[in-house]
Amino acid sequence: MKSVILALALAFTMNAGAQTPKAAPTLKSILLDQLHSTHDKSDWFVCANVAVANLTPEQANWSDGKGNHSVGQLTYHLLFWNSRSLATFQGHPLPNFKGENTETFDKFDAKSWNDTVNKLNQVMTDLEKVVANASDAQLAQWAPTIANIATHNAYHIGEIVMVRKEQGVWDASKGVK
Repeated sequence: MKSVILALALAFTMNAGAQTPKAAPTLKSILLDQLHSTHDKSDWFVCANVAVANLTPEQANWSDGKGNHSVGQLTYHLLFWNSRSLATFQGHPLPNFKGENTETFDKFDAKSWNDTVNKLNQVMTDLEKVVANASDAQLAQWAPTIANIATHNAYHIGEIVMVRKEQGVWDASKGVK
């Protein structure tokens, strides 16, 4: 019995020594992880790239007729707010905006669906690049906003998936059965 316990203890000790220690997460790595999880790396939930993939302009424009937004409107809304955040981080002047959130949904045009998807992907990629290249001081200042961006994105991505499910154009193999 003692030899079995000794053998198991040695096996666990050797296994523990063989493992590569992981670097402790940093503010930058956490923020980048949050941005990627809502952009291009599905993890706990579906990312934006998966949520908006393989839709026709007609499907993107579909609404349930009950006042809920279409996938296109939700995607345009994400593009609008992510673009403004990116411009702020880059120090660019912001375009005029009256503060009416409804216009961040209602300016979607089905004819520009593919362009909207491509622009959202680019803006989210650019946000990740800005964070990856930011100084520690910038990250400390921006962290609450970046966390809110990721939360806002996740919220609306969930809506996009629900609209697609209601419409019958969601592939459950992509997540969220």
